[in-house]
Amino acid sequence: MDRFQPVRRQDAAKLRKYYEHCDYQLCEYSVGTKLMWRSTLKYVWTEMAGCLVLCRKNGPNWDFDYPVPGPEGDEDAALDAIDRFCLENGLRPSFFVVPECKAAKLLTRYPYLRVKDNRSWRDYLYYREDLQLFVGRRYSGQRNHIKKFHALCPDAAFRPLTEEDAPAIDHFWADYEAEFPKEGNAMARNELKLAKQMMKMVGKKYFLSGGMFDGDKLIALSMAEQCGDTLIIHIEKALYSYTGVYPALVQAFAMEFGGNCGWINREDDAGDRGLRTSKTQYSPAKLASKYCFQAENELQHHLRTIPQLKTDRLTLSALTEEDIPAYNALVLDRERNRWWGYDDVGGLGAPVEERSFFEVAKTDFENHMAVNFAVRLDGKLIGEAVLYRFDCRGSAELGCRIDAAYAGRGYGTEAFAAVANWGLYRLQLSRIVAKCFKENDASFRMLSSCMRRNGEDETFFYFEKLI
Repeated sequence: MDRFQPVRRQDAAKLRKYYEHCDYQLCEYSVGTKLMWRSTLKYVWTEMAGCLVLCRKNGPNWDFDYPVPGPEGDEDAALDAIDRFCLENGLRPSFFVVPECKAAKLLTRYPYLRVKDNRSWRDYLYYREDLQLFVGRRYSGQRNHIKKFHALCPDAAFRPLTEEDAPAIDHFWADYEAEFPKEGNAMARNELKLAKQMMKMVGKKYFLSGGMFDGDKLIALSMAEQCGDTLIIHIEKALYSYTGVYPALVQAFAMEFGGNCGWINREDDAGDRGLRTSKTQYSPAKLASKYCFQAENELQHHLRTIPQLKTDRLTLSALTEEDIPAYNALVLDRERNRWWGYDDVGGLGAPVEERSFFEVAKTDFENHMAVNFAVRLDGKLIGEAVLYRFDCRGSAELGCRIDAAYAGRGYGTEAFAAVANWGLYRLQLSRIVAKCFKENDASFRMLSSCMRRNGEDETFFYFEKLI
C-alpha cells in the first residue's frame, strides 16, 4: 500500500496534468476538489499504466476514482492494476464517483455490483452561454436581480484576482463571517474554513479566480478550474447584504473565464435545501450522476452456509468445534506446510491460541473472503481445501493440503477436483486458478490431473480450470 501517497499541495501540478484534459465533467476530477477536501476525505494517489489512480480511504475501505488517463495512458491496464491491488490487500474493488460515460465499462467488467446514484451527489451542469447571457423567460429573475444590483451599486465591477489582492480577500472573509449565520450546520462551517484556505492559492496558474468590487471593497469572489470542456466552480461566495450580487457574480465570472468551455459545473448541493433551490433556479442543463460501484463476489450472492460435498471416499464440509485439535495439527505441521505458500502463524498477527485458526476460517467465510472445507475420511478431518482470493470478476484460487499420514493415496486430488467442480458449476465461478512450487512434484501431478497449465515464473507453476 506504500505506492499510494497522500494528496499534498505540492502534488497539484502532477495531478493537474491528468485533470487538465479530463472530460468526465464531475467536480471530483479536478485539482481544486482534491486539495480542498484532502484532509476530510483522506485522498491518496499514485500512477498506474499512465493513468492517475486516486482513492478515498474510508476507514478500512478504499474507494477509488475512475482512472484518469494521461496522453499515453491505458485505462484498462489501470483497472487491472486496481483489481490486483485490491486482491493482494484483501479489498473489493469500490469506485466512488464514476461518471456516466464510464458506468458501462464497470457494469460489463464485474459480474456482481452494488450500484448507488444518490441525488445529493449529482453535480449541476449548465450550458456556458446560459450563465453568460441569461437569455429567455426562465432567466427573467436573474436579470431582474442583476439590474437591481447595478442600480444599487452603479460603480461595482468584476475583475480577475491576483496574489496582490490577498488583503482584499482577507477583508472579504471578515465581512462574510460577520453575515454568516451563526447557526449554520457543521458541514457549512467546515466548507467555509476550507474555502478560505483555498483562496490563499489565488494566482496559481491552474486556478481561475475573480471578484466583484464595490469601489475598493471586495463583495463577492469565486474560484474555478477548467477540466476538458468544463469550467468547474470550486468556490462562490458573496456578501448577503448586497442584493443581486450572486447572479451578477455568476454572470461576470462566466463571461470572464468561460470563453472556450461548453459547460459550467457548479458542483453538488450536498442535500442542502437552500443550495438546491439556488442551483435549480439557474436552470441546469443536466444533473451529472456520480455512480458508486461496489464489486461483490460469488460468495455474497450464492452461498449462505458451507455445503457438504461427497466423493467416492471423502466428505467435504464446514469446520466444526470438534475439528479444532486435528485442524491445529494440520496447520502447525511446518514441514508439510512449506509447500502451502502461506504462513498461517505469521498471518495471525497475534499469539497462537487454541481457537485461532478456526476463528480465522470462520471470519473469512463470514466476510465472504474464503470457503474452508474440512476434508474428512470416515468422519475424521484429514485435510482442508480452501477456495479464496475471489477477484470479483468470476475467478478464485483453490488450495488443498492433506495430513502427512494420509499422503500419497489420491485424497488431495479427489478433494481438489470436488471443490473445483463445485465452484464452477454450483457457485457459478467462471475460472478457478491454482499454483504449486516448482519443487513440489506431488502437487504438480495433482494439479496437472485436474487443470491445465497456463504459465510459470521462477517460483511457481500456474494452472487454471475454466467452464
